[in-house]
Amino acid sequence: MRILHTMLRVGDLEKSLDFYTRVLGMKLLRRKDYPDGKFTLAFVGYGPEDTHPALELTHNWDTSKYELGNAYGHIALGVQDIRATCDAIRQAGGKVVREPGPMKHGTTVIAFVEDPDGYRVELIEQGS
Repeated sequence: MRILHTMLRVGDLEKSLDFYTRVLGMKLLRRKDYPDGKFTLAFVGYGPEDTHPALELTHNWDTSKYELGNAYGHIALGVQDIRATCDAIRQAGGKVVREPGPMKHGTTVIAFVEDPDGYRVELIEQGS
């Protein structure tokens, strides 16, 4: 078994696609409208779905905002240079909500960014 994808409901699909593709560098893997159900599914990721997990962005056409709840944590991405990555995200219009630094009670260097719907994405520095 392996993880295929994680699904997030998004209020504005175009803003979310811009964030995950332009700001975080993912590729749009596939997208399909379901007119009878009034929703669109868009899958983004860093590689083909047969070998890499994807992120499914679900846009229900009649919903522009969701309550995040308190059970959701974050998506985590490994990066080589966390400070340069945060700078690039800021320059692309992304929102860094926790600057790079060691995690609480540890030494791993992390940062957090936020997508247009308020979902947190953790960046974890993995070294060169």
